[in-house]
Amino acid sequence: MSRIALNLRKFGHRVILYNTRDTLYNTRGTLYNTRLVSSSPKEGGHSYGKETHFGFETVSEEEKAKKVHGVFENVASKYDVMNDLMSGGIHRVWKDCFMSRLRPTLNTKLLDVAGGTGDIVFRFIRHAGQAEVGAGAGVVSDHTEEPSPYPYDITVCDISESMLEVGQSRADMLGHQGIRWVCGDAQNLPFDDDQFDCYTIAFGIRNVVDVETALDEAYRVLKPGGRFMCLEFSQVKNPAVRWAYDQYSFNVIPPLGQVIAGDWKSYQYLVESIRKFPDQETFKEMIEEAGFRNVTYENLTFGVTAIHSGFKI
Repeated sequence: MSRIALNLRKFGHRVILYNTRDTLYNTRGTLYNTRLVSSSPKEGGHSYGKETHFGFETVSEEEKAKKVHGVFENVASKYDVMNDLMSGGIHRVWKDCFMSRLRPTLNTKLLDVAGGTGDIVFRFIRHAGQAEVGAGAGVVSDHTEEPSPYPYDITVCDISESMLEVGQSRADMLGHQGIRWVCGDAQNLPFDDDQFDCYTIAFGIRNVVDVETALDEAYRVLKPGGRFMCLEFSQVKNPAVRWAYDQYSFNVIPPLGQVIAGDWKSYQYLVESIRKFPDQETFKEMIEEAGFRNVTYENLTFGVTAIHSGFKI
């Protein structure tokens, strides 16, 4: 109960407790999971116990979960600035390309995982042609009896409270009200089965302790016919490009993180985590093993990133 009370004081909204998958739902339209990080086995989710990697370091799964959470708590305030500096702004092009492949519509019920700062969902709103809040007929939330006045049905889920706070602040500034912000784990999503038309995750799945479990959860919460879409750093095949990319990644990004965010280690981890993530073909096979069909991927910028897509059929 102390964790719940802490969260209620922190966000300062009147909250109603629901008995569905240990979630909190408040009157602002914000959903918080009461089990942010747990080292104990969770029904329907991932049970920690094996060894894994945190960048190039070998750690227990429990330790990785805590370390990853710490990384994003530390970098949240500078996350978007660092994305611009690290990529020279090209991450914006990648995300716009990602959204153009999705071709969102007003009626698409979206779950964006690891999307705390809101970058993907704000693009979703823009690409769906619904940047002006209040336009359209509204949607019905699973947790309210009255239709929502907002012309979209969007949920953001992230394991970091600090990242979610950044996203909520940006949403307020942009006038995007009615987005549900969920503090939860991709390996144990606090949603019922068959809920969403589309599941997106951008630059997040490589940070998950157990990628297979996260893919299984994505499949579970999607409706039949729903689409899984992932934008993630991948493996560059061209030797010359890979050499230049590695030189930049290891020699520029961590020092930049130290100067801008005061955090060398977090950005060293982010660089290393890219090298530990499966290549495009291997990840494609993992998506298929989770049950998705019509799985494809598209390389961007020589394979520095890739867009992966699959359908729950």
